[in-house]
Formats: sequence, structure tokens, C-alpha cells
Amino acid sequence: MRKLLVIGIGPGDPRQITIEAIDAMKSVDAFFVLDKAPERGVAVKQSLVGLRQEICDRYLDGGYRFVEVPDPARDRTPDDYAAEVRRWHDARADLIEEALATELSDDGVGGILVWGDPALYDSTLRIVDTIIARGRIELEHTVIPGITSFASLTAAHKILLNRIGEPIHITTGRRLADTPAGAAANQVVMLDADCTFLQTASADDHIWWGAYLGTPDQLLIAGTVGEVGEQIRATRTRAREEHGWIMDIYLLRS
Repeated sequence: MRKLLVIGIGPGDPRQITIEAIDAMKSVDAFFVLDKAPERGVAVKQSLVGLRQEICDRYLDGGYRFVEVPDPARDRTPDDYAAEVRRWHDARADLIEEALATELSDDGVGGILVWGDPALYDSTLRIVDTIIARGRIELEHTVIPGITSFASLTAAHKILLNRIGEPIHITTGRRLADTPAGAAANQVVMLDADCTFLQTASADDHIWWGAYLGTPDQLLIAGTVGEVGEQIRATRTRAREEHGWIMDIYLLRS
């Protein structure tokens, strides 16, 4: 039976790979890489694949193999967001299933290196579940957790994620406006391409923002939304134009 290891590799710093993840990587015959769509630009793919290769170069004694799987296109402004995401995930499952069948022997071990932790706002496990449920190939999978981006964010800013006795609310930019009453004390916000906090937060709310965490390109900004909100938006726009991609996160505290 084929085996697939879904390995969390943290936000980007090779030093933040766990020993469990390194041990798992050493048993992999082929790593399957499914990244940004081609229309996002060659620089995007090269940067993200390159970071994974840097991690493998650091911990593996050569000989590892990458199988690059082209990411299917996705409508970024659909009428039905949930339906479009399901369609996109199914298309990804088709491509990864085909790659596993053609690039991995019946008793081979494949690996997928997932940014951050596979359980936090990542589609890989849903896709793997879809492939297994179809039953077209026999596949056994194991999940190796990784350091989360919000752990790197709070460490970089040298802060606690919450104040004494307060809850933590983890959400996305798309859902930030839907934060329920009483849950806004400590909001961890991911996938916010529009800097939604500028519309939802008060000027005196505090924000800790970070991008490219753990990499040489790391960016950090902190202050009240009124003081640094527009600076974050301008910095984010400039960085995305420069690199062709951006992964960022912030903690918003009222």
C-alpha cells in the first residue's frame, strides 16, 4: 500500500522543523509539490519550491525527488465561495491522485510539505481524505504537526497570544467582520489580502503584523490600527509586488 506523509514544516525558517518532521522526511521516496497557480507567475513557484528545497537540502543527504503538480486555476471572486472552493479542492485531488498513481510505487512513501501546521487553514488533509474516499488507489496517510504561523508571529513580536483568562479567536480576513461579540479580544487573522482590519477595527485597537515569518525577508509591524494600519497596507502591497507572493498573519487585540 502506498503511504503519504503530510508534514508540517512551519512558516519558513528551516530551524523550526521538528525532529519528528525530519525523521518523516528521511523516509520519503518522493515529495509532491502543489503550489500557486501558473498565472501567479514563475517567481512565485520558484520561491515557494525553493524554500522547500532549502529545507530538504539542510536535513536530507541528497537524493530526494520533487514531483511538481500544476495547481488548477481558481476563481478568486466567485458568486458562491464555498462551491468554488469545493470545486478547486476536487480538481487538486484529481491531480495529486494521478501523480501518486504514476510517480509512486505501490509500496512507496510520498510526502507533502505543508506550510505551518496541516490542521490550520490548509486544504491538504481534505484533499487526501477525498482521494482515500474515492478508493481508486490504496493509500495510508500520517500527519506530522508543524509550528504554526501564529506561534512564529508572537515569538517574533515577543508577546503573549492572549491576556489572562481571555479567549483566542482564529479567523480569516473574509470572516473577520463576522467575529462574534465577546470574541474580539484576541483575533488571529489569516488570509487577509484586503487588510480587512482597516474596515472592522477601531483606531485604538492594537495590531501585531508579520509576513514571510522566519525567512530572511521577514517583516514585522506593531502599533495601534490608527498609527500603523495604512503602513501595513502599503508594506504588504509593496512586498507582494516585489516577491510575487506573500504569506502574512496578524494578531488584532481590542
